[in-house]
Amino acid sequence: MAELLGKKGEGVWIEAPFFCDFGKNIEIGENTFVNINCMFLDDNLIRIGRDGLIAPYVQIYTAVHPLKASESIYHNETTTRFHTSTKPVIIGDQVWIGGNAVICPGVTIGHNVTISAGSVVTKDIPDNVLLGNPCRVVKSLE
Repeated sequence: MAELLGKKGEGVWIEAPFFCDFGKNIEIGENTFVNINCMFLDDNLIRIGRDGLIAPYVQIYTAVHPLKASESIYHNETTTRFHTSTKPVIIGDQVWIGGNAVICPGVTIGHNVTISAGSVVTKDIPDNVLLGNPCRVVKSLE
């Protein structure tokens, strides 16, 4: 891991399998645990603070593309190209990210934050908050 990652603090533990694009753009602070099947698409910086817990199947993305297909896909006679850009993801200290959460490009997450399983984080998160994602009954089928 020391060779793969840009920076790795003491006591970092990453369970296999672990997936990333480059590795060199990932910085993880000391005593942070990354559980199985996490995917970090590090086309830009992903910085994770110290004493963090990242549950299985968490996905952290840094790549973005235009929403309109006409702006994101370019075709000519010999090739197809996709227009993308990147935005860094910064995660503070003592952050717990629940299973299957998705952290979108450009997001900054503060310190002492808990993100519930299955959450999709699209905006910056302040320090000292719990983000919920409860399943709820919408209507009865009877």
